Amino acid sequence: MTSYLQVENLTKSFGADVLFSGITFGINEGEKIGLIAKNGMGKTTLLTILAGDDTPDSGTVIYRNDLRVGYLPQSPVFPNSQTVIDTCLAGHDKLSMAVRAYEQALAISDSEAMTAAIQEMDNASAWDYEDRFKQILTMLKIDDFNQPIAQLSGGQVKRVALAKILINEPQFLILDEPTNHLDIDMIEWLEAYLKRGTMSLLMVTHDRYFLDNICNKIIEIDQQSLFSYEGNYQYYLEKRAERINAQNVAIERARNLLRTELDWMRRQPQARAHKAQYRIDAFYDLRERASQRIVNRDVELNVGASYIGNKIFTAHGVSKRFGNKVILDGLEYTFARYEKLGIVGENGVGKTTFIKLLLGVVKPDEGYFEIGETVRFGYYSQDGISFREDKRVIDAARDIAEVVYFDEKNNYTASQFLNLFLFNARDQQKLIAKLSGGERRRLYLATVLMRKPNFLILDEPTNDLDIQTLAVLEDYLAHFKGCVIIVSHDRYFMDRTVDHTWVFMGDGVIKDFPGNYSEYRAWKEAHQRQQTQLQSAKVRQAAAQPRSTRDNSARLTYKEKKELEQITAELRLLEAEKADLETAFSSGEAIDDAAAMATRYEQVKDRLDELELRWLELSEKT
Repeated sequence: MTSYLQVENLTKSFGADVLFSGITFGINEGEKIGLIAKNGMGKTTLLTILAGDDTPDSGTVIYRNDLRVGYLPQSPVFPNSQTVIDTCLAGHDKLSMAVRAYEQALAISDSEAMTAAIQEMDNASAWDYEDRFKQILTMLKIDDFNQPIAQLSGGQVKRVALAKILINEPQFLILDEPTNHLDIDMIEWLEAYLKRGTMSLLMVTHDRYFLDNICNKIIEIDQQSLFSYEGNYQYYLEKRAERINAQNVAIERARNLLRTELDWMRRQPQARAHKAQYRIDAFYDLRERASQRIVNRDVELNVGASYIGNKIFTAHGVSKRFGNKVILDGLEYTFARYEKLGIVGENGVGKTTFIKLLLGVVKPDEGYFEIGETVRFGYYSQDGISFREDKRVIDAARDIAEVVYFDEKNNYTASQFLNLFLFNARDQQKLIAKLSGGERRRLYLATVLMRKPNFLILDEPTNDLDIQTLAVLEDYLAHFKGCVIIVSHDRYFMDRTVDHTWVFMGDGVIKDFPGNYSEYRAWKEAHQRQQTQLQSAKVRQAAAQPRSTRDNSARLTYKEKKELEQITAELRLLEAEKADLETAFSSGEAIDDAAAMATRYEQVKDRLDELELRWLELSEKT
């Protein structure tokens, strides 16, 4: 097995905080590895070291010579003045330079520059490269290649960054939260792409379905050390529990033995020559092992909600549009007590706008929301909160409340409340500027719940939270005595927390599905298969019908007859091509140009749908 990367004795710390110490591991060809750790344990730092954007305190990182490596940071940043195509072709390699010159010549319509650019494209064999990056951008739903980066949403910038990496067909990918800001369709596309691809992979992600479906190995940073598990996420959970139990047993055994050895040390005079030195050395080693503590702390979300009445909210004919873009179109809905609603849909269809309309941040064009008197909203925004960087963590909490009172049995000082969210006394004195992205999100969640809401609205709550915190949040929401609306692209999180799903279809259309996301997805796929089968059956039935039984009230023109012949021939070819592509995808073998084949498969399906409808129109006139 070919080694791609070898890490030896890597150590990194920030001041007195040691993230990891002396960790060693390797990554081989074909391995797809998930990196897991709690927030603030050094996941992103390790990735930036491997990508060359940071340096360790000690240790070495050795890559195989000439290995093509792609790195996707958690929050990619590009110059606002660049266009999409400029960003994707920003490299100084021969291919990028040739395609960049060709695109510039196209933009200015300069015949002399075009001639020179075409020659360079030929010399660099860059025509396939240009086709490939445009295909990948299109598959990632980036259609305007000349759009400035400044005009893109966070999700679009992430997709451009992803396309920029995939264009160069890396052999080894380093991905930091690749699913953040991607809608579910894009997440599922990326998941399928990475599963089919032959590249090796190291990624940090909170998306547990993504981990389970892609990874064949998990590595975990814990107690400043690294632990490795050969299997997917579910296997890791089982083996991690076994490891912690075994460590606790070993520590308890060492403590019992320590009592015996401590008694021996006390009974023997320290200077007596015949005392066995090896036993003295073993005693100090045993004392060190017995002093270990396996702390498996999680966020403790056992705080309650304030009382909520029967009347929650009613939408009365709410409409909203921005120019020609319709967000809501006469929405009528009565929200029930204790309802837990999940909202999904492509980026840009208005999910966040709906929440802002409900909260009164944005005003509707028509209609209104009638809110119950007892409703107390707690809003966790995907944009986060702007904490003052020079404030301490404890000060940010005390600005909201010195004491959080829920009932006679449950009330907390600000410090006690922060401790539930894993901010110990030392962490509470940290400046907010020193917190990691995940720690900021955890603090933000704490400040939302400190206000004792009875109606939680969570907009992309899973971004930047570690998996352990998400698991606790899921359990909390399952037992939350209030109302919940969740907008999320995390399929696992949605499956665990909601009882029905709104699907924003676009153009103001909302489908209310009575189930979680996976149930909706299964229904959608079955429905699409059924519609395709019905449509194909109609075509076959019409084609097999005797000419004498067909309606002769209308006749085909000569031009239409020729069109029908061409469509019939093309349908046969496309059906054969579709079958070949499906065979290739299901074979389990590596596909050299999976992205191009996936694009072609979608094109074939769309063309078949289009031709079958036209075939039916024409056949009815024969």
